[in-house]
Amino acid sequence: MRILVVGATGTIGRAVVAELEPRHEVIRAGRGTADVTLDITDAKSIRSAFRSVGKIDAVVSAAGHVKFAPFAEMDAGDYEIGLSNKLMGQVNLVLIGRDFITDGGSFTLTTGVLDSDPIRMGTSASMVNGAVNAFVMAAAIEMPRGLRINVVSPGVITEAMEQFGPFFRGFEPVPAARAALAYAKSVEGAQTGRVYRVN
Repeated sequence: MRILVVGATGTIGRAVVAELEPRHEVIRAGRGTADVTLDITDAKSIRSAFRSVGKIDAVVSAAGHVKFAPFAEMDAGDYEIGLSNKLMGQVNLVLIGRDFITDGGSFTLTTGVLDSDPIRMGTSASMVNGAVNAFVMAAAIEMPRGLRINVVSPGVITEAMEQFGPFFRGFEPVPAARAALAYAKSVEGAQTGRVYRVN
């Protein structure tokens, strides 16, 4: 398969590439050093990236940002970061990408453990993750041409504990390589509309 991995240079993205690359042609996409430049917050950038890549069999998104801050300090603009980036950025990958993906192809998006196990300062992440999960489950029943869509919801990643550990006390970290297996299951399997939880 030809697989476009968005966010390929991040912690999860690198693990997904390492998992899929031995068996497939993987095209790395991201805002920085990658095979293709793609900014999920910019629909023109998404469309340009898809056009440059051509037909693909699967899209994996390991991208998306939200703001972490105390609820008392959050305002509408702070929530807009996650809404325009992690939520609509991934939704737009699907809306635009469906014109470039082969029949029977798949989309795999990313949320995270805060969709069901919230923490302090994580209201935006919980909100956005829940919305992405709901979008995937609903979109799956209307995807054309046999297309599939799933989402991976990993726990806090082991390799990111130095940065995020203080926010996730008591959470058991998940190695990025183990999370990557859920992405492979989505890409190489047959299920659709699923939220794969890796905790």
